[in-house]
Amino acid sequence: MTAPRIERVVTSGRFTLDGGSWDVDNNVWLIGDDHEVVVVDAAHDADAVAAAVGDRRLTAIVCTHAHNDHVNAAPALAERTGAVIWLHPDDLPLWRQTHPEREPDAWLTDGQVIEAAGADLRVLHTPGHAPGAVCLHDRGLATVLTGDTLFRGGPGATGRSFSHFPTIIGSIRDRLLTLPPGTRVLPGHGAPTTIGEEAPHLEEWIAHGH
Repeated sequence: MTAPRIERVVTSGRFTLDGGSWDVDNNVWLIGDDHEVVVVDAAHDADAVAAAVGDRRLTAIVCTHAHNDHVNAAPALAERTGAVIWLHPDDLPLWRQTHPEREPDAWLTDGQVIEAAGADLRVLHTPGHAPGAVCLHDRGLATVLTGDTLFRGGPGATGRSFSHFPTIIGSIRDRLLTLPPGTRVLPGHGAPTTIGEEAPHLEEWIAHGH
């Protein structure tokens, strides 16, 4: 049996919220082995993600949150593969802005473990960027997939509806910075980092309130 591995596909499209629209590149993460895989955040391009999955069995599409740029390709990918779409229920209002005609298939809960080909992704509810934002921590892979909660250089944006800066700071402080310093951080946009690289900057982020 091959060990689980993590692959990245970068897709491009538009992020829309509160009447604004921005061009964005998204990280789509695939966790699995040669036979089975889970997708985290099916963004923009179902064809590109399906091509990366290849002939492997896609068991789950896990949404770190329901901003359109993270979920817009999820129903199309699920339809092609039979995969289950998972979302935290607190993000259902955001989900419905993009997909009013289709609900997610299953609800994420804090502490739940999603298994994929030897990987164990533990769900950490980390609200702030969005009410139902989650991160996925695999202790064995020493990795946390943080969606838009934590990036290289700071927390995710909180200037739009459904977001709240003190809440995201609390989530990062209590749920993420308590992980081992060597834990790789794989965010929803941009370059990876580690918990150890980001932890010393918490007070700066709070002071700047960004």
